[in-house]
Amino acid sequence: MDQLLAMRAFARVVETGSFTRAADSLDMPNATMSKLVQDLEAHLGTRLLQRTTRRVTVTPEGQDYYAKATRVLRDIEDIDTSFNLARGKPRGHLRIDVGGSTAKDVLIPLLPDFLGRYPDIRVDLGVSDRAVDLIGDNVDCVIRGGPLDNSSLVARHIGDAVLITCATPAYLKQFGVPAYPDELKNGHRLVSYVSTQNGRAMPFRFQRDGERIDIKVEHRVGVNESNAHLAAAVAGIGIVQTFTYACEAALRDGTLVEILKKWRPAPYPFHIVYPQSRYVTQRLRVFIEWLADCFPAKVRGGAADRG
Repeated sequence: MDQLLAMRAFARVVETGSFTRAADSLDMPNATMSKLVQDLEAHLGTRLLQRTTRRVTVTPEGQDYYAKATRVLRDIEDIDTSFNLARGKPRGHLRIDVGGSTAKDVLIPLLPDFLGRYPDIRVDLGVSDRAVDLIGDNVDCVIRGGPLDNSSLVARHIGDAVLITCATPAYLKQFGVPAYPDELKNGHRLVSYVSTQNGRAMPFRFQRDGERIDIKVEHRVGVNESNAHLAAAVAGIGIVQTFTYACEAALRDGTLVEILKKWRPAPYPFHIVYPQSRYVTQRLRVFIEWLADCFPAKVRGGAADRG
């Protein structure tokens, strides 16, 4: 039995709650994963997991072994990292989850610089606006905007994006240009961003001279993916609130026009988030530092401030 591999296999089953998901995350057959855990239990002379057709439950002995095994696995990774650092070359596999427009308009354009600096790091991007389970999905970190409400995660603030309200010239010609936020309630067609977490439409937010207004009206169209949300505005369906970095090109060529500029909402915070319980590898550490350095200027955009 390869005890180190068996320990890794067992730890992933505990973290994902599933043999299938654990096998997928370690890129091994389901049967191999099951055999490794069985061999580990036989070696230890105790049952670590209770298996049924519907779920996997960790036994008290399994919980104790998991806590000790993960410390060993982190120490091993620390040793490997120290040798990589001595050679000045962080290496390995980095799994990052990021929202659609943030991937398209911010991270991917910046990524060649990171890959050039760290040629031995392999990057997998999970691109979607849905919330992910960092442990269960075996993700090293996520990049997300908005408030954070999970105390089991570590979050580092990496920048603030500018939110603007905009629509096509054709839409504004047909429905008029609102001068105040409350006018959006009077016959205007709104395209709302719908949260993937709770299915609720995000309110249109406005702020001026310390006054904050949230507009919650029935939307004409709701969209739960950021690139598609912007596409709905470009198609002339209605008014959206979106980030300047996402609509910069459309603002520059006149496809979209900013409205209610004096009522721009407060800057929207972005964070890079990772699990408290997971060892921060050198490859993740250099990615966080790199992103914190280059992300702020990229997300602030510029086209919306011209003219």
